[in-house]
Amino acid sequence: QVQLVESGGGLVQPGGSLRLSCAASGFTLPYYSIHWFRQAPGKEREEVSCITSNFAEAVKGRFTISRDNAKNTVYLQMNSLKPEDTAVYYCAASQGCGDYVMDYWGKGTLVTVSS
Repeated sequence: QVQLVESGGGLVQPGGSLRLSCAASGFTLPYYSIHWFRQAPGKEREEVSCITSNFAEAVKGRFTISRDNAKNTVYLQMNSLKPEDTAVYYCAASQGCGDYVMDYWGKGTLVTVSS
């Protein structure tokens, strides 16, 4: 059974950090590009970051996406979090970072940034 399972969400104070995990099963994650999306209440889903199959890490502002192929897991390190980062965060897999259609989706993990 193909699955992507996110974890690591929770409540964090502004300025804090969180690391989200995306664990894959039922398919070989190293062959895929992995995306992180987020959807805040009342807003459209937006892509946060993406990492291709041949990179171990990618930095985009306050967020760093990395992959551990041996563990079939991708991470999203989020630093200097702001209240506007509050959202459900999803990971997804596709053939390339330029793709609009994802092959697999996780169910999401909630991140709340609040004092």
